[in-house]
Amino acid sequence: MPQEELPQHLLDITTETCPMTFVRTRLALDRLPRGGILLVRLRGEEPARNVPRTATEQGHEVLDQRAAEDGSVLLTIRKGGG
Repeated sequence: MPQEELPQHLLDITTETCPMTFVRTRLALDRLPRGGILLVRLRGEEPARNVPRTATEQGHEVLDQRAAEDGSVLLTIRKGGG
């Protein structure tokens, strides 16, 4: 992964439930510059569906979504222009 693709911030929301999972994600994205990369660690089927969907709806780009060894999901998001 090129230097500019490395996450600028890690957000662990494994203990959060919806809708706080996306609220916390959105607040973290708000603090990043346009094009910034956020790595989100989450847990559960509902957040794994809803966080990437809502991020995309709000103009951000989901770069990667993969299962971690501990059963959590790692989601990489690039902040959009909005």
